[in-house]
Amino acid sequence: MSEKYAVLLIDHGSRRAEANQLIERVAEMVRARMDDARIVEVAHMELAEPTIGHAFSRCVEQGATFVVAHPFMLAPGRHVVEDLPRLIAEAAASHPGTKYVVAEPLGAHRGIVEAVMDRCASALRIPEG
Repeated sequence: MSEKYAVLLIDHGSRRAEANQLIERVAEMVRARMDDARIVEVAHMELAEPTIGHAFSRCVEQGATFVVAHPFMLAPGRHVVEDLPRLIAEAAASHPGTKYVVAEPLGAHRGIVEAVMDRCASALRIPEG
């Protein structure tokens, strides 16, 4: 039996709806780049819904047998190193037989460097008019 993979994008969560919607937009872009057999869900570590437990369950309900939990965070701080692995393990405990792995945070990935360069260049552009 082959694994059916899911990607679970996890951010910190915010009391501001606009901030929480960002990860939804990122998830849509990830879905657009993946094949139809992949599952992509989002979760917030705290302060907003869906929780990690709820989103992990949604992955399993869609047939996932292996969940890649990706911290949509920059640095390997306390949340990434301690809190997220614990919360994901707790969520997985409700789904025996479902495997999971926690991916590295965004960090100094070349894509982040490109994004920084692009944002800085955009900030320096003088509006026409």
